[in-house]
Amino acid sequence: MQALQQKRIVLGVTGGIAAYKSAELVRRLREQGATVRVVMTQAATRFITPLTLQALSGHPVYVDLFDAQSEAAMGHIELARWADLLLIAPASANCLGKLAHGLADDLLSTLLLATKAKVALAPAMNQAMWSHPATQVNLALLQSRGVQVFGPAVGSQACGDIGVGRMLEAAEIAALAASCFARQVLAGLRVLITAGPTQESIDPVRYISNHSSGKMGFALASAAAEAGAQVTLIAGPVHLPTPARVKRVDVKSAREMLKACEAAMPCDVLIAAAAVADYHPQTAAKQKLKKNPQNPNGLRLQLVCNPDILATLAQRKDRPFCVGFAAETEHLLEHATSKLRDKNLDLIVANDVKRSDIGFNSDDNAVTLIDRQGQQTRLDKARKSEIARQLMGLIASHLPSPINGSF
Repeated sequence: MQALQQKRIVLGVTGGIAAYKSAELVRRLREQGATVRVVMTQAATRFITPLTLQALSGHPVYVDLFDAQSEAAMGHIELARWADLLLIAPASANCLGKLAHGLADDLLSTLLLATKAKVALAPAMNQAMWSHPATQVNLALLQSRGVQVFGPAVGSQACGDIGVGRMLEAAEIAALAASCFARQVLAGLRVLITAGPTQESIDPVRYISNHSSGKMGFALASAAAEAGAQVTLIAGPVHLPTPARVKRVDVKSAREMLKACEAAMPCDVLIAAAAVADYHPQTAAKQKLKKNPQNPNGLRLQLVCNPDILATLAQRKDRPFCVGFAAETEHLLEHATSKLRDKNLDLIVANDVKRSDIGFNSDDNAVTLIDRQGQQTRLDKARKSEIARQLMGLIASHLPSPINGSF
């Protein structure tokens, strides 16, 4: 069955260049079985025409709060009652401010106050506007009222800037809209997730690290929260926004990550997605190490092993259900299976990081989940957010009955 079969969605479109993505979003929502009615602000009509969205949705587009014809056909109060989900995409900075403070001076903002449906926003704005304290306060206020926030993404923007503020792609927003109606398969469970790289200091300005972006771990945290879990995310040094309804703890080194994980215990499920450095310098210099041209052999570092975070937590008396990640460049399934056995894990996710299209820093992934019995489940290439949602369903299906008996 299609994910949004028979769901009624009011799509709000506000003014911004990302409004062009709304046309594709209407198509994606309808492909999943939803009935879509579009409400536009006056500013939105400067970027995309109502006629375009009317043709794609199959219904008249609503723009004016005081349009007598629209009110006669389906009044704004009736439209607010009709919706199962009010989805605003793109949601501009101005839109966030108005909604946060209960202003209702146009049709879309009036609908938000009048509806009892689920509400979700897909923000789109310049990176400086997104990071402004006023925007973040407005966002936090909306989230505290139960409004779901999809994105934004990191990337190049129409103004030429690069940063956080791009609206998610239509397919991803449609998938997140479907998740609003998904069964809460991890409801009530405490999920601890590690993400990103670690940095092991050589001196105050240099460190040992790796190419992990943290995108997979953050996607997992978002998916776990969507599935109803109480999520703690232990994040290495990355530049990613904190997912909604997730408690985030930032760390740098592997030893700091282990300490933060132990402080977050006990938990029901541990998902170790971080790319933890295997070694750290035996001694970190207190001052910057200067280059010595007289030494032809260069700098020699004595490296010592970092603690194995996953193996350590898997040996605890209050051991959670343990899910590991195996980021490999060769013999993927063999190495992953060995890691599953050697670290006493319940599940492992095998990830081929040699492939540039799904490796570090990519927005996509393709993985194979392996359980203790050697059963393999292949998840084909998709956005990391979609892979994360699929993994949450698979993890929930493998949980022992004392944990998942309440599902």
